[in-house]
Amino acid sequence: MYKYNDFDETFVRDRVAQFRAQVERRIDGSLTEDEFKPLRLMNGLYLQLHAYMLRVAIPYGTLDSAKMRQLAMIADRWDKGYGHFTTRQNIQYNWPKLSDVPDMLEALADVEMHAIQTSGNTIRNVTSDHFAGAAPDEIEDPRPVAELLRQWSTDHPEFQFLGRKFKIAVGAATHDRAVLKAHDLAVRIVRNDAGETGYEILVGGGLGRTPMIGQVLNAFVPRADLLPYVEAVLSVYNLLGRRDNKYKARIKITVHENGIDTIRALVDKEFARLRPTFLGEDQALLEEIRSHFPAPAYHNAPLDTYQAAYDADPVFRAWVDTNVVAHKNPSYAIATISIKAHGATPGDATSDQMRAMADLAETFAHDELRISHEQNVILPHVHKSHLPAIHARLKEVGLATANIGLISDIIACPGMDYCALATARSIPVAQQIAERFNELKLEHEIGELKLKISGCINACGHHHVGHIGILGLDRAGVENYQITLGGDATETAAIGERAGPGFAYDEIVPAIERLIHGYLEVREDAGETFLAAYRRLGPAPFKAALYPEAKEKHAA
Repeated sequence: MYKYNDFDETFVRDRVAQFRAQVERRIDGSLTEDEFKPLRLMNGLYLQLHAYMLRVAIPYGTLDSAKMRQLAMIADRWDKGYGHFTTRQNIQYNWPKLSDVPDMLEALADVEMHAIQTSGNTIRNVTSDHFAGAAPDEIEDPRPVAELLRQWSTDHPEFQFLGRKFKIAVGAATHDRAVLKAHDLAVRIVRNDAGETGYEILVGGGLGRTPMIGQVLNAFVPRADLLPYVEAVLSVYNLLGRRDNKYKARIKITVHENGIDTIRALVDKEFARLRPTFLGEDQALLEEIRSHFPAPAYHNAPLDTYQAAYDADPVFRAWVDTNVVAHKNPSYAIATISIKAHGATPGDATSDQMRAMADLAETFAHDELRISHEQNVILPHVHKSHLPAIHARLKEVGLATANIGLISDIIACPGMDYCALATARSIPVAQQIAERFNELKLEHEIGELKLKISGCINACGHHHVGHIGILGLDRAGVENYQITLGGDATETAAIGERAGPGFAYDEIVPAIERLIHGYLEVREDAGETFLAAYRRLGPAPFKAALYPEAKEKHAA
């Protein structure tokens, strides 16, 4: 895990002091809200429906126990005893007082954390695979590259006032767990035919009101060229991107309007200009960063207790089968902690739960935690012999739900309960769906299913890439929920297709239930997932399940 040097420490402390003075000027009236807004956004502070909201960066989702305990302390002292983990691997506090925010930022700085560039038209928190450094299918740990990009982009003078926000993700695995193709820019660590390691660069992905899948800009950028190449991409976008209409200002629109070949030619030209100016300092910095990410000091222990517990305890076995996956070390496992107990708010964790997860990481998991874009928490390095003890502790704090990848493992934005932009509720819909399918005891029979909910067209809940997506909209003052089908957030990424007319708030859960029963009737066998069945059969049988009245009318 990256550790701050003297420059990092001074930089973050200076930003806290600067923002403290700005907050004081806002409170005493020296700054108007319009004048204060760009200043607070540069420090992750939003004004939401009921209160301010502070969004804290968790770069590439990596935490240790000290950081997690500090997040718990902040939740208790300055919020309402919980935090909300987001799809950008951040944490949000929904109820801070403006006068307390500088103290919150000071507390974050005490554990090498901050809220810089978690909002505004700049390069946002760099995200990555939540299994990075542990997954057996990765070429290498992508987090050093993510950290290099984080340092390069922080307070970069050219990119602090882009046409719109800019999101970067980094991955290095066969299976995409970072939603690479839905980002403004994605870096995928690859090997070419000669066995050399380099980077595939994708641009122009994004969700929101105009969802698009990212395109390959360069199939192989050599290691030494990454930073000047990425800077060339941002420079071209900054000059070429539209500023006359914020809805058309994202790089996906720039790529769409100009064409990938034109963008590639412009980037190549700018890259040729920039490349000689880097002088190798970026590579020296990358090597220094790599030293902060050593493999854990794996230990050996017998697996008898794990196997005995697995064989004897069906509840533990169900949790392992659902929430635990293979690690690159055969004696280890990657354990995902679901913070989506049935009926809970997706992504919310109480301060007590945060402290419990911190304790587990420190005691059993080489002091590492990860936040996933799916709003869960991961223990990436767990010796299998420790899994029974981890599960027992998770049960005590309500975190042992065995539902990772199932229908109740829902991604949901805060929706109209908190967000000033939302046009419909997300959280209650997610809670009702989870509770309903828990009542039906169908989750495990259904199998893998990614259901995602957004409370407005901005798509913070990633509904476009859900196997089932739900988009809440306002229709003449009434909540209306559209359903999309066949989305995919992985290496076979796809934007879901709208199924048909939307459903009222009290109709959406029954509609999802009909849809699932329809899927169970048409799948080939228990091993065919919802997405596989949809791709095999097309939308017709799924639409028939959603809209039985249309089917009856047609038959008549």
